[in-house]
Amino acid sequence: MPAVNLMAKQKIFSLNKELIQEIDDKIVKKSAKEINLDNLHISQGWLDSSVCFGEPGLEERETIENGSLTACLSGFTDIILNSNTLPVIDSKADVIYVKSKNKNKALKIHPLGALTLKSEGSEMAELHEMFDSGAVGFYDYKTSVKNPNLLKTALQYVQHFDGLIMTFPFEKSICQNGQMNEGEISTLYGLEGIPSLSEEITLERDLKILEYTGGKLFIPTISTTKSVELIKNAKRKGLQIMTSVSINNIFFNEEKLINFDTRFKILPPLRSEEDRLILVNALSEGIIDFCTSDHCPIDIDNKKTDFKNSLFGATGLESVFGALNSLYKTEKVIEILTRKKDLFGIKNEVIDVGSKACMTLFNPKNKYIFTKSHVRSKSKNASFINSEIKGKVYGVINNGHVVLDE
Repeated sequence: MPAVNLMAKQKIFSLNKELIQEIDDKIVKKSAKEINLDNLHISQGWLDSSVCFGEPGLEERETIENGSLTACLSGFTDIILNSNTLPVIDSKADVIYVKSKNKNKALKIHPLGALTLKSEGSEMAELHEMFDSGAVGFYDYKTSVKNPNLLKTALQYVQHFDGLIMTFPFEKSICQNGQMNEGEISTLYGLEGIPSLSEEITLERDLKILEYTGGKLFIPTISTTKSVELIKNAKRKGLQIMTSVSINNIFFNEEKLINFDTRFKILPPLRSEEDRLILVNALSEGIIDFCTSDHCPIDIDNKKTDFKNSLFGATGLESVFGALNSLYKTEKVIEILTRKKDLFGIKNEVIDVGSKACMTLFNPKNKYIFTKSHVRSKSKNASFINSEIKGKVYGVINNGHVVLDE
């Protein structure tokens, strides 16, 4: 990276190569490139804990190249990449392949390996080999572990190398053909519901297993009031339990599905307004550790079809900051997007002289309507289209590279 003078609000940051060289009110370096953007704010680089791209095998949904650029222009310097590709990432070679495909040096991709072979739930995958190759955790995407003994064994096994197990709380047998939250709206429209019980019964079981085995367990994207209580109580007991919430579940509620708009068909489903408000508070208080875009590109043939046959999932990288910034004060938003990176072995670089420049650049002001033109993802199944959000992301500076939407 050539020398850069970053004209942020109140301070100027002089950067050269990968380092912050100077921070002052006035810096004169004529040879340096000047970045001077409207109401420019900077923070430590942001993390998204659940991102899907598609490549390898599902490039029609998203490629690693375009997905990485989208992530950077959405403010993320680090993403946790799910294993739901074709084939599933369940071996050392698969992890190495995904890492090698990322040519965007401003974004660090941290891949997850599947917990079981082909994510079929029968046989544990090569966890230690994948860990040694760079996998930061093990997760069968959007699938609960059917065999409790397999989960017990996995939690015990990965403690030998400080590994992280992730399990999605969803008992599908309770709602084989569930389409949306079970409640008045699902009943009114004659759609099979997904009850809160399907999440809570699995979560309660998995927490019991964690209490027995010890180790670390990450529960992605909880969505109900009782789930928040279960997580809160588990943390009080001292269990190493972490969880996330989808930006969709704290911004929208089940009423978005009244018109059968498939953009809002997601898993976990949008719940009641009461659940949404509980999730908003739990994220603010730190009971919920992460907020994720839960970015899941789906091609038009599989998304824009009749509601029952439409696949679950929505893109969201581009709208996370604006949505969060509409719900919380900007300082809280930055805390949420930068906290607890160490769970995935990611260093949270401080913004100080001599430190590595790992920064997100943004403007927290200005409300606007998010439209299709704001979607950079290859797939356009963005749930936030036509929603009012607040704040613009300019891009990132990381690993000696600048990626900006100027």
